[in-house]
Amino acid sequence: MRVAKLYRFGEIKIEEMPVPEPGPRDALVKVKACGICSGDIMPWYIEKKAPLVLGHEISGEIVKIGEEIKSEIFLKEGDRVAVHHHAPCMGCFYCKRGDFVQCETWRKSKIIPGGMAEYIVVPEVNLRNDTLKLPDSLSFEQGALVEPVACVVKSLKRANIKKGDTVLVIGLGVMGQIHIMLARQFGAQKVIGADMVSFRLEKAMKAGADHVIDVSREDIYEALKNLTDGLMAQAVIVGPGSVDVITNSLRLVSRGGTLLIFTPTSPEQKLCFSVNDIYFNDISITTSYSCGPDDTKEALKFIENGIVDSNVLITHRFPIEKVNEAYEITAMAKNSLKCMILLNS
Repeated sequence: MRVAKLYRFGEIKIEEMPVPEPGPRDALVKVKACGICSGDIMPWYIEKKAPLVLGHEISGEIVKIGEEIKSEIFLKEGDRVAVHHHAPCMGCFYCKRGDFVQCETWRKSKIIPGGMAEYIVVPEVNLRNDTLKLPDSLSFEQGALVEPVACVVKSLKRANIKKGDTVLVIGLGVMGQIHIMLARQFGAQKVIGADMVSFRLEKAMKAGADHVIDVSREDIYEALKNLTDGLMAQAVIVGPGSVDVITNSLRLVSRGGTLLIFTPTSPEQKLCFSVNDIYFNDISITTSYSCGPDDTKEALKFIENGIVDSNVLITHRFPIEKVNEAYEITAMAKNSLKCMILLNS
């Protein structure tokens, strides 16, 4: 089978390797679609994992289930599925309190060899605890959106949005667009997007934003102040993994509001802010890392119900042979949102 293997940032090779053999409690999945994650274009983040077969936003078809587990699970051979590359044990301290991404099993779990392969092995824990059967109405491309949408579902849960709030989304790549699409489902009354790329600002209006702020042409603070009659935003979602952007975004949060950091920064970067200002304005700073099984189930429903519009999000499609081109387009962060790699078509 063919795989897309990264050796260092900007160097991805299409290679042949044997189709992996599932164990008696695993499944073999024929991959049909795999999205390119924004995390995969952060050099500091992805290069420490190299060499690796890229990809974790996966949908496909189950072609084989191990004999020992076949009668124990609800899935069967031939099912169309969305596969999460991490899955929790569901029984540890962290799982019981819903912090699935802190579960040791979640952190150690993986698919083999990676999503940008024509076939993958899905271990038992992933199969049982975070593999979802796709409704007949959904395409494989829509199935590959489940994981990124689930990350946004978790983010919006953690943003402490109350009914009637204004939500500001900074950075309108694909994850920003999904925040725009879903914010009202979590209580927002007014949704505002901010970016410097006209293509993405236009997309945000199609995604459901009430207003957009072009930060290349106007001051974001003054623009938001005017749009909110001086109240600012009760939830500010910061997409870019930049301490400068995060720090500057604190002044955009209303009293009693929440700043949510959606993307990590490189380890050496440190955030500096006035505790006095945060304290007396009662501002919360929180993060949102990945997602768990509760989030993927909700994400699938949002996609199935059409609240998440794949036609807005998926802007480019490539065969695996053109994965380098797909990564270059994604990394440019201009006239693209989600680039999808299609396999076994």
